[in-house]
Amino acid sequence: MANARSGMAVHDECKMKFLELKAKRTYRFIVYKIEEKQNEVIVEKLGQPTDSYEDFSASLPANECRYAVYDFDYVTEENCRKSRIIFVAWSPDTAKVRSKMIYASSKDTFKRELDGIQMELQATDPTEVGLDVIRSRAN
Repeated sequence: MANARSGMAVHDECKMKFLELKAKRTYRFIVYKIEEKQNEVIVEKLGQPTDSYEDFSASLPANECRYAVYDFDYVTEENCRKSRIIFVAWSPDTAKVRSKMIYASSKDTFKRELDGIQMELQATDPTEVGLDVIRSRAN
């Protein structure tokens, strides 16, 4: 179903896989890609529960935009185990301007489809999605 504002459709699999990540913890992360020809957001990659944060960051292409969701587990200063679902809008400086514009204009619409996101990061280079950045924002 295309959204009237951005004109971008969201494939049903995007929502289904997100619900599996959120409810069943079937995946550690999901990388989403906009298929411009179909004008639709699709699932590009699913990270296994055993995958590390390094596996996740390596899944973000150096020269292309993506959306991603990461299930971040951490321990608080009070020694409590917690988890946060983080939405990442990946838009590297080296990506094409058209691509950056499409991802930027579709982001809010797409994010609304994923109910349960607890944190958002906008990133243009790998340091902005570093594990230390996420740890500091999660607490």
